[in-house]
Amino acid sequence: MEEGVQAVFKSDKYKDLLNTMAKFPRYSVNNNILIMMQKPDATLCQGYNAWKKMERNVKRGEKGIRIIAPTSYTVQKEVNKTDAGGNVVYDKDGEPVKDTVEMKLTGFKVTTTFDISQTEGKDLPSLGVSELKGSVENFEAFMDAIRSVCPVPIGFEDIKSGAKGYYHTEDKRIAIQSGMSELQTLKTALHEMSHQMLHADKDNKQSKSSKEVEAESVAYTVCKRYGLDTSDYSFSYVASWSDGKDAKELKASLGTIQKTAGEIIAAIDEKLKDQQLEKGEVQKPVEEAKPLDENKIVAEKKPLGYIKVVPEKRPSVLAKLKAEKLKIKLRTEQKNENKEAVINGR
Repeated sequence: MEEGVQAVFKSDKYKDLLNTMAKFPRYSVNNNILIMMQKPDATLCQGYNAWKKMERNVKRGEKGIRIIAPTSYTVQKEVNKTDAGGNVVYDKDGEPVKDTVEMKLTGFKVTTTFDISQTEGKDLPSLGVSELKGSVENFEAFMDAIRSVCPVPIGFEDIKSGAKGYYHTEDKRIAIQSGMSELQTLKTALHEMSHQMLHADKDNKQSKSSKEVEAESVAYTVCKRYGLDTSDYSFSYVASWSDGKDAKELKASLGTIQKTAGEIIAAIDEKLKDQQLEKGEVQKPVEEAKPLDENKIVAEKKPLGYIKVVPEKRPSVLAKLKAEKLKIKLRTEQKNENKEAVINGR
């Protein structure tokens, strides 16, 4: 994974992406809050004219996102005239001589910006592929296994922002874009499931880049375990989120990635095995029962589909004595009942 990400960093496409990203404005914290309030799924925002320079046009009917932008303006102001030494110049009456100067001041105004999802036109440079293609053998079984082991429900919908999926923290559910390829669908489900497992805690202080690196790396690792190659997509995805060309985010999270991927793989393996056993595709051999110290051997079938051989317990000496006493008591009571019946009959 790390080697693949490093290769992306060294590619010309990565340089092209950096050059393009440099053209986008970096908004203040306050403007980021304003954008989030108006369009929570926004990713890349800039003004109408800036998009035109990048050969993209705002779609008809799109509503702009209002933010605060700095603006400069010029004012004329009277100031005291000074000489070459910086001393105030006075007139014959002893009053400071005034000069009128122009001063440039900075203020703020309300302006409109648009997210890339609200525009259309020339594609921006990207890393790798924008979406995975291809079908997956036994897709339904694999998807069913993911649904079964995922802690929250997984559903499909038309996500307007263009995102391939998301985890809804309030509703505690995962949404996946409908209509994608089987490979992209599985990878996205694993990505969002990783978010739910690792980042659902509201007190989590990780950066967004760290969270994305972990989720995509887990998804890549799990897919790789089942022979599904997502490297063209995943390597570039992680590279775009990694903090610096040494992939610090990836290195810092390797332990978490390995542990989480291992847990998901173990759960999916167990579920897939259960599916095969239910369909009769796999039969676990059962060893022939053999006597053991005069104990009778019985087979007990467990819900998970395996056969476990356990010895049948023999009654203890104390249990035999109790049983014998009970028999004697019952015989005595029966004799007394018979005697009483004979007496009443007379």
